[in-house]
Amino acid sequence: MKLVWVCVGGAIGSGARFLVTTWSLTRYGSAFPYGTLAVNVLGSFLLALLFQLSRSATWLGPTLQVALGAGFLGGFTTYSTFNLEVVQYVQNEQPRLAALYGTATLVGCLCAGFVGMHLGRLPGSR
Repeated sequence: MKLVWVCVGGAIGSGARFLVTTWSLTRYGSAFPYGTLAVNVLGSFLLALLFQLSRSATWLGPTLQVALGAGFLGGFTTYSTFNLEVVQYVQNEQPRLAALYGTATLVGCLCAGFVGMHLGRLPGSR
């Protein structure tokens, strides 16, 4: 049954990623992959928060953890698209954009993860 919930979560997460990236392209254009950056940073925050909450929140059972973590957030975030976009920058002789995007993703995701872990530890968050 967990597999079904992971698949449902993944479908919803993939749909949410599509909506965010489509909105981002409409709003900001295609010069920089803001949508991919946004879903990966937000997903890093949410996964860290989920992990921290799962350590003590009794309402967050194992099936819900897997459906949200591996399912929704697995479908929402995308390392493969990030990787492709960096490779395309390099192939198009835009190494500065590749470095900027790679650094922004790494730093943004790590910072978001630390914030998510911290917020999950606060009293009242469980």
